[in-house]
Amino acid sequence: MRPSRHLTAAPRLSLRKAAPVAALSAALCLAAVACRGPAASAGAAYGTAPATAPATMTPAVPAKALLTVRKTGAGYVLATSTGRTIYWYSADVKGSGKSTCAGTCLTAWPAVAGAPVAAPGVQLAGQLGTITRPGGVVQATYNGYPLYTYAQDMAPGEVTGNGAAGAWHVITGAVLSPSPASAAEASLRDASPAASATPTGTSSGYGY
Repeated sequence: MRPSRHLTAAPRLSLRKAAPVAALSAALCLAAVACRGPAASAGAAYGTAPATAPATMTPAVPAKALLTVRKTGAGYVLATSTGRTIYWYSADVKGSGKSTCAGTCLTAWPAVAGAPVAAPGVQLAGQLGTITRPGGVVQATYNGYPLYTYAQDMAPGEVTGNGAAGAWHVITGAVLSPSPASAAEASLRDASPAASATPTGTSSGYGY
């Protein structure tokens, strides 16, 4: 039996109608691609930003440690700006750039932190310097020895740590100033600085 004309014409009609629809769909798809912005980076889907150059870091400038001369029971000694007596430790090696005091030692003998400078009106005979402790703390030095205070000195001018264990000493004598009394007076009144001198030999309270 021959198929009717009506049945054979139907597919042709549907094909003719489908062609414009397909063309329209393709045009819309192209338009959507054209209107879309640039493709996002793979990382953007996860909220990450493009890598940027690291900011340049400026090294921190250490704080200042103001040093002065103070009259005590052990004579005129090197002291902090608040009057705390300063000590040196004979177990440290002069000029080594290191401190042998750490842990519980450092709790009992806190480091004098900061770059040392003489108080106004005071000239010291010794050479001021610094070392950098593990962890980055800058510690003041005098004539190559790291400087400390003593936790048991409860008030300015106390020297209870002098001679402790035969290893802890105040800084006094010629290595401190040729005229410590004048230096001490100058530190109190901010007057003319005392004359400086080159330390010689071994002096009381400070050995080489």
